[in-house]
Formats: sequence, structure tokens, C-alpha cells
Amino acid sequence: MPANFDQLIDRSGTSSLKWEKYKDKDTLPFWVADMDFKSAPEIIEALHQRIEHGIFGYTVADEGLEDLVVERMNNLYDWQIEKEWIVWLPGLVTALNLAVRSVAGEGEYVAAPVPVYYPFLTAPSLGGRRMVGLDWVLENGQWRLDLESFKTRLTDDTRLLSICNPQNPNGRVLTRSELEAIEAVCKEHNIVVCSDEVHCDLILDRNCEHIPYAGLSEFTRDNSITLMSPSKTFNVAGFGFAYAIIPNDKLRSNFQRVRKGIVPDPDNMLIGYTAAKAAYQHGEPWRQCLLDYLRGNHDYLLKEINSIEGLSMEPLEATYLAWINVSELGLKDPHGFFEEHGVGLSPGAQFGDKDYLRLNFGCSRELLEQGISRIKAAVESLPH
Repeated sequence: MPANFDQLIDRSGTSSLKWEKYKDKDTLPFWVADMDFKSAPEIIEALHQRIEHGIFGYTVADEGLEDLVVERMNNLYDWQIEKEWIVWLPGLVTALNLAVRSVAGEGEYVAAPVPVYYPFLTAPSLGGRRMVGLDWVLENGQWRLDLESFKTRLTDDTRLLSICNPQNPNGRVLTRSELEAIEAVCKEHNIVVCSDEVHCDLILDRNCEHIPYAGLSEFTRDNSITLMSPSKTFNVAGFGFAYAIIPNDKLRSNFQRVRKGIVPDPDNMLIGYTAAKAAYQHGEPWRQCLLDYLRGNHDYLLKEINSIEGLSMEPLEATYLAWINVSELGLKDPHGFFEEHGVGLSPGAQFGDKDYLRLNFGCSRELLEQGISRIKAAVESLPH
């Protein structure tokens, strides 16, 4: 049965984080990165079968899932990996924090691009490490990383660079030349890269391709931690399932050592294993339908946002998360302003830039149109 992404699904009463935030308010939620679409029917069927078995004890990933991950990396991204490199985890944020603590010592520096998904900004300080920023700059309608400025900030004890590719929140997909430029800096300064690639299956721009950082060269293979999950692509974030791919034995051993006694062992992810295997085995047709729908939503949103005076948005290359510039409105609290007008967005300050808001368009077109209507009305209510 073909996916119906136009279907409006009532998520009230389901303990949805996204919708519970505005439970008693007339506010539409476009904030957290959680789509309003039913997951692929093959995933739902696999979960039904597993639940009907009735026994939910400690579980290991079967070799079939490991083989599927290996095949997926090769088929989609021309990246050859080994099963032994895979480390199962209960989430990407957990993995990001483990990477920080397993590579950099206390008081040493971790670098991250800014703006970026906010756990990148908090992970260093939570682990007793310090942070140095790598700026995103907008030039001729294109976001790029300012590596020249970054090199002047690097310290001798910068151990890790955490990148997000595709980028959350600006939607960039780093090109091979950009990744090679990052590699050159890291090679010169002996820096390991933790690459969060959770949005890699959500490329909207057909002229872009996802290139895993670890697949560039022997250096990147041996000095990298790659983080992935089916959570964003197949809308199964509530299952707490992810994995790291760490080719270097020493890095992988340190990563595993740091998790001991703090992060649960991967024997309690029964539902996540089940969903991931079904997604990777049978979910590709659904994913392609999803991408087509998201591209339509993106093009609609891009046109509408840029037609509203005081708002602007650059085309996204990936993700379902729009990055909207609201600086021309001159608002002291843009997030609060739009909330008051019935639109719940993510504040840009959370990601490192208060002049922006992030909007999740992983929803039905009808809901997105309602949101745009409210955004227009909110802006029109401002004094001219």
C-alpha cells in the first residue's frame, strides 16, 4: 500500500513530546525533529510480529542487521566497512558525548561548527572539556565553513572536531572538496573527527551526494567516529536506537571503555533492532516516497517564506528542517513572538544564532499551509 503523507494523524493522547508541549494551546508544533508521518508499513508489521512473540528479554543484534548496515554503506555511499567496526547505541546524543569524553581529556578542546544542533555545543562542557567554534558563513546564498578563521583559533590541545553532515540546522551537504579541506586541517593538527551523519538518507537536492567523512582516505578512516541511525529517516526516534562506526581499534576500545557502567549495554534495544532491520531490509521504496514529499514541502515553504517581508530562507540540500532568517523583523524574542501567534518553532539561539528560527516541515502539506498562514498573519500584525 503506497504511503499517504497527506494524512493528518491525531497525535494527541500519545505522549508525543512534539505535541504535548502545546497541549492546551492553539499552537501548531514545528519544532523538534520528529515527523508527523506513520513509519513504513514494513516496520510496523515487523514490530507487530515481534510483540506477538510475547517475550522481551535481553537481546543482541543478529548478524543479519550487521550485514544490512555493511551493505547499506556500500550501496548508498560507496563506503566499505567491516561488521566489527559497528557499535550499537541507545541514541546519537549519547554517542556524541561519548566521543567527546573518549577522545579529549579533561580541560582539552573540542571543536564544533556554529550554528549547529545544540548537543554539539553542550557536550564539551558537560564532559569537563572546552570548546572552540568553527563558523558557518553565508556567501552568495551558500553556507560554507570558515576553515581559515578556524585554523587561527586552534590550540595544541584540540583533540576532536565534531561535525554534522548533512548539517542541522542549515541543511548543507558537504562536498568532497570541503571534506578534504577538513581532513587537511585535522591531519596537520592530529585531530579526530566525530561525524554525525544521521540525516544522510534525507538528501533533497538531487545534485548533492552524501560522502561519509571516514570514507575519504586511510587517515580519515583511522581518525574518525561516524554516527548514524534510522531514527530521522524512518521516524522511529522514540525507540532510542543508533550506532557508531569506528574503524580504529584503539578509538573503538576507548569509546567502549567510557560507556561502561554509564551507557546501557546494547542488550536492551529489542524494539530498535527490530525496527532498524525492517527499515534497512524493506524500507527503501517508502524512503523514496518520503523524499519526494519532503521535496514538495521544501519547495512550497521556500517560496512562501521568501515572499514574506522580513523573512528569508536559503534552499536546503538535505533534512526536513528549514533555517529561517528573522533578523529583519527586529524582534527581541522571535521564538516567543511566533508562539504567541500559534506557531511553535525552535529558537535559533539554541543552535548558536539568535537571528534564526528552525521549522520542521516533516508534516502534511495541509498542516504546513496552516503554519505558513499563521506566520504571515503574525508578520502582518507588526507595526510598519
